[in-house]
Amino acid sequence: MAQPKRRWSKARTHLKRSTWKLDKQNLVECPHCHELMMQHRVCKACGYYDGKKVITVKDA
Repeated sequence: MAQPKRRWSKARTHLKRSTWKLDKQNLVECPHCHELMMQHRVCKACGYYDGKKVITVKDA
């Protein structure tokens, strides 16, 4: 079995572990109210998911 030639430094390890969440979220337009929302989630603006009212949203 192949073995690594030398170990990674602690700084390099921490740098590799710290950058996993830097991608931006993929937002799509809600088909009901046309607000930006996360995919496969209930819309926070209108409360609809898959064309059905799932939650009631209080108007501010």
